[in-house]
This record gives sequence, C-alpha cells and structure tokens, in this order.
Amino acid sequence: MASLIHLPSTVVNGELTPAGQRPGADSGDPQLRTLPVDGGTDAQIGIWECQPGGWPVVDRPNTETCFIIEGKATLTDDETGTKVEISAGDFVVLPPGWSGRWDVSETVRKAYTIF
Repeated sequence: MASLIHLPSTVVNGELTPAGQRPGADSGDPQLRTLPVDGGTDAQIGIWECQPGGWPVVDRPNTETCFIIEGKATLTDDETGTKVEISAGDFVVLPPGWSGRWDVSETVRKAYTIF
C-alpha cells in the first residue's frame, strides 16, 4: 500500500542538498541544489534549485512537468525560436523530443516530475 507524501512549506522552501554545476552549462555557473522524493514509481520527483546560468537541451528523452516556486528564467524553443519568460507561479511541460535552452536569470526553484 502506498503512503501519502507531504512536504510542508518549510521543507519546500528550506535548504536543499548541493548537487554541483548543471551538466552541459555553457554560461554562468549554474550550481544546483536538490531534494529528491521517492514517489514509489520510476518517475523522478522533487524540488530543484538552480543559480543563474544557461545550457542547451537537445532532444529531451522524457517528459518533465514543473511548477516554478521562485526565480526567473527564459526558455527558448529551438523549433519555433519562441522565448518564454517563466517565474513564480508558472507551470511548464517539456515533452520528449523537445530541444531548446534554459537561461536562468534569478535563482529558480521548482517542483518537478520527470517520467
């Protein structure tokens, strides 16, 4: 039987575990902090934070959904050239096959699910 998972706001907004620089970063020094959550499935779930910097994403292999808790970034879609400014309160879906770019301008904290 599965149990409810609850992260109070003090945990969601609290200290996260340092995870080094974002792989593939080509601008800034986007240091990561994370709080993975075991949801009992193969999905990756948790809280993720990234300091300013940028990196490309090429042919994403999975789907990510994320809710932006704080910060600001620009997502650029390679196919259309569209630039989307994201900030606190926004919800984003990055589908399999998506290629583009993340450029974090103010440290971003998000709740995410990758499946």
